[in-house]
Amino acid sequence: MKDTDEINPMADDLKKCVEFHGHICPGLIYGYRVAREAMRLMNIGRSSDEEVVAVCENDSCAVDALQVLLGTVAGKGNLLIHNYGKNAYTVQSRAHRVAYRFSRRASYDYVGQDREAFERLGAAVAAGTASEAQQNEFKRLKIKDLLARPFEDIFTTSEAPFEDIPYAPLAPSAPCAICGEMTMMTKMTVGEGGVSVCAPCSRK
Repeated sequence: MKDTDEINPMADDLKKCVEFHGHICPGLIYGYRVAREAMRLMNIGRSSDEEVVAVCENDSCAVDALQVLLGTVAGKGNLLIHNYGKNAYTVQSRAHRVAYRFSRRASYDYVGQDREAFERLGAAVAAGTASEAQQNEFKRLKIKDLLARPFEDIFTTSEAPFEDIPYAPLAPSAPCAICGEMTMMTKMTVGEGGVSVCAPCSRK
């Protein structure tokens, strides 16, 4: 089953998330819902520079949706991942100096129209006996349910303290005294004889 066939019609912004991530899955939908809610609450759009910051407490599929919709990416320094394994995300607007934390509720309970099929498929998936088609159908039902639910059914939302998270650091580079590779000087350590050494070489 093609991703574009699983949710039809699919919103354009969700399509962009799927294209970036490579497939559609419930994890991606969690991030999609968080990003949309953050944009609504703070009246923000996609960050072209570092106006929006996302602090993610996991490294799951959800993070990719935040990257696409909020423009929070590692290269700009406005995507921070503290991998605690928690389904929680804090999004802040530097322009508005406001932040919100979104934490997934303790349990997921399907409320769609196909509960019997969902529970049957879920049992097969949990037992490891589900076929690929059954796994896809189980995923499709959960995705549709997650997209249809009120946001507050899935996540708790709380205003978080605004933090002055540092902007992406800029620093000159210099060659490591051991390997000779150019390294940001603020990331180097002082080795024997007072020479500057990159982190991998300092551990040898």
